[in-house]
Amino acid sequence: MKVGKNNKVLVTGADGFIGSHLTESLVRKGYDVRAFVFYNSFNSWGWLEDLPKDILDQIEVFPGDIRDPHGVKEAIRGCDTVYHLAALIAIPFSYHSPDTYIDTNIKGTLNIVQAARELEISKVVHTSTSEVYGTARFVPISEEHPLQGQSPYSASKIGADQIAMSFYNSFNTPVSIIRPFNTYGPRQSARAIIPTVITQIATGQKKIKLGSIHPTRDFNFINDTVRGFIALGESSNAVGEVINIGSNFEISIRDTVHLISDIMQESIEIQHEEIRLRPEKSEVERLWADNTKAQMLIGWEPEYAGYDGLRKGLTETINWFVQSNRLRHYKSGLYNL
Repeated sequence: MKVGKNNKVLVTGADGFIGSHLTESLVRKGYDVRAFVFYNSFNSWGWLEDLPKDILDQIEVFPGDIRDPHGVKEAIRGCDTVYHLAALIAIPFSYHSPDTYIDTNIKGTLNIVQAARELEISKVVHTSTSEVYGTARFVPISEEHPLQGQSPYSASKIGADQIAMSFYNSFNTPVSIIRPFNTYGPRQSARAIIPTVITQIATGQKKIKLGSIHPTRDFNFINDTVRGFIALGESSNAVGEVINIGSNFEISIRDTVHLISDIMQESIEIQHEEIRLRPEKSEVERLWADNTKAQMLIGWEPEYAGYDGLRKGLTETINWFVQSNRLRHYKSGLYNL
């Protein structure tokens, strides 16, 4: 059984990278979408403003703050499904301001599930992250892998995941947890490695400033991640479950950088910059997803799989970033905390 396709849905964090893509896809699939964006005096809707006008005109934008339980409850009221993506996600900033991660990620998630419980929402899809696993103790990483808080960010997401699941266990709130591995694609922040490399090369820099390049990651193109969200939201098989969304392909940061430079046909030199390094015990050395559970429970598997899929996704990402009207959003010469 699948949740109906004409439900009213709320997307928190709709103004962000993944959230804006998810919002767009839901509208295109015929959903009635309310987009929860972070209130600001500029009345900026973030990346939603990059959507085609015919799509944007169909979205109900709800400015608010995920830390405010009253606003969150009003945003959820009248919705059937909640996709909860609103979070602080930059790992370096979590070293600088850990308090804000507790307030936003843990308390914000509590606000979501508390309101969902009170309003009897049909489904909450809570967004986790592969960072909660820390450095892999075994590969590929299944959902049974131990959780390790190697940064204040990952610790806050572990806490948020546990809060969400506690409401399923305690009150039978219909929560599913999606755990994406490293998503990349158009609109991603330059705090992430792939946009960092692309924007530096695209602006003519030959010496690319980076932190650690030996760790490995499991990169997932945005289209695959969004399909995972929607498959989870539409499925009744995964209530009370945690599900990895990953490509099951491992590659080092170094090899990813060289792949990007090869696609862009530019010769580069990697230059290490101390400020970009994580504290030694905080660096997640290896991530590689086991996506068996996603295939079995919700029928999801990556379309951008393996080396060829990564190359295809990177090519599409590069083609988006190199447009001058897109590059102006990025400060490629500065380290994005």
